[in-house]
Amino acid sequence: MTGFRITDRKRVLTGPVVTVDDVVMVAPDGTRHDRQVVGHPGAVSVVAVTAQRTVVMIRQFRAALDTELLEIPAGKRDMVGEDPADTARRELLEEVGLVAGTLVRLAEFNNSPGFSNEHSIVYLAEDLSAGVTDRHGVEELHMETVEIPLDDVPDLITRGVIRDAKSIIGLLLARDRLTG
Repeated sequence: MTGFRITDRKRVLTGPVVTVDDVVMVAPDGTRHDRQVVGHPGAVSVVAVTAQRTVVMIRQFRAALDTELLEIPAGKRDMVGEDPADTARRELLEEVGLVAGTLVRLAEFNNSPGFSNEHSIVYLAEDLSAGVTDRHGVEELHMETVEIPLDDVPDLITRGVIRDAKSIIGLLLARDRLTG
């Protein structure tokens, strides 16, 4: 349809989370263009809504921004062959110590398609019960669990308190679904 095609790809970085490829693409008019593409294993995120209609979130440091963000629990799809719903359940338990009685897929999206192939799936978790956290990595070990009323979400987004894309997408879709 578009007439673009990738003619060459060379891996220039393999890191613990991402890869970076130098890519050569040819446009429909035949011109050649160089791009860098970040490869990512994909991710899941979870909007965990309690019986009291609060959302369980985390506040954690993000080195890329040199600040803390208020986010919904999330994690990489780094276990080969694991079903995304199982990854979501695992991440919810690891990060905030909750087990989801029900888990519903809300949406799938591409995070930054201008330079990365990261694909994310966001879920709504309800009928929550207590489990045991199993946090990994220095950021997770120091993160804080926060509960906010679901009805406060739009205002918190508007004021910039919540500014993480996966969280905004998931929270607004969950709120719409739960308020009918």
